[in-house]
Amino acid sequence: MDVVIDRVAGLDVHRDTVVAAVRVGGRGGGRRGEVRTFATTGAGLTRLADWLSAERVSLVGMESTGVYWKPVYYMLEDSFECWLLNAQHMHNVPGRKTDVTDAAWIAQLLEHGLVRPSFVPPKPIRALRDLTRHRRTTIEDRTRAVQRLEKVMQDCGVKLTSVASELLGKSGRAMIEAMLAGEEDPEVLADLARRRLRVKIPQLREALAGRPLADHQKLLVRQLLAQIDLCEGAVAELDRKVEVMLAPFVDLVGRVMTIPGVGRRTAECLIAEAGMDMGRFPTAAHLASWAGICPGNHASGGAVRSGRSRKGSTWLRTALTEAAHAAAQTRDTYLAAHYAQIRGRRGVQKAVGAIRHDILIAYWHIVHDDTVYRDLGPEWMRRRHSTEAQQKRLVAQLEKLGLKVSVEPEQPAA
Repeated sequence: MDVVIDRVAGLDVHRDTVVAAVRVGGRGGGRRGEVRTFATTGAGLTRLADWLSAERVSLVGMESTGVYWKPVYYMLEDSFECWLLNAQHMHNVPGRKTDVTDAAWIAQLLEHGLVRPSFVPPKPIRALRDLTRHRRTTIEDRTRAVQRLEKVMQDCGVKLTSVASELLGKSGRAMIEAMLAGEEDPEVLADLARRRLRVKIPQLREALAGRPLADHQKLLVRQLLAQIDLCEGAVAELDRKVEVMLAPFVDLVGRVMTIPGVGRRTAECLIAEAGMDMGRFPTAAHLASWAGICPGNHASGGAVRSGRSRKGSTWLRTALTEAAHAAAQTRDTYLAAHYAQIRGRRGVQKAVGAIRHDILIAYWHIVHDDTVYRDLGPEWMRRRHSTEAQQKRLVAQLEKLGLKVSVEPEQPAA
């Protein structure tokens, strides 16, 4: 088999050690290989980099093992061309798996050009991705704390959420703080309602006529309120940091937000997960395939089996799902019409999947073509499947076969 790359190194990365196999050209046209093991500490990775430099390695490949590949990749990326490889593309012969053979196998695949690198965004996008992912987990932590607080209120028979739309609005927070201070009178608690909630004071009196908070429940409520406040402060700080990092690209964020259903946080997540360099994805279909937002192929012997989507970024899929549900609620848009059409035939989940795909395709064109979103309109699907459109498609197919076609309407029967 031909050697495509002369000097390569394959790394089998673990938590505490990394096994490196170097393959370079030897005397007489042969290939020479050497394997060494290094620690994954800072000093160990420095020794690894020095050895690879001494061997004049031009390409380093490593398997994506959990999060353990990150310190190795980040240490070497400034000095070498590094490839992060998909583990599913590198299965070795069964029964021959050791750390040494895995590293040597990765090096052989690299030198013969039998693998391709996975997408690793540049450093600024990686930093933005860390912030947006941490923000989402913090928001989810706050949501869980609010749910636990609601459970404590229900244990006491306090049915505040049966009347108020939000447990921790200004009125709800004031009532809970009064309960912690020892107030038990439902009329006094209900009188703390503000603005539009004051018209529901009679219902609030009944909803708040539960058992007083016990001492242990007060402790739980205080800790949950402190946790909620901490999460809200962290989210606000993360929002400010993300806004500063995206300040040079505020125009791009605004253009992405022209997609129906895409708000600011979703736009920031799209940029953080997919990046701003669409040169890594030759077409919009390549981006959808990388993200796992398209059907897969599984056919053999003429039989087509399950075409379920491949696994992609969970963070990107979650953001697109939220945007798809929001787009389905818009009025007079192509996305809403497309959602309604597919939902009637194939159900909600298939419809959401189709809108996810539409939004991601639109994102690719907005970034790649430096343009804004142009809605096709709610009537586009009807026009596409109209009789005139079908006629044009069939005539075009016949003309491709070298036939001259003339179309005349059918004469009514006498």
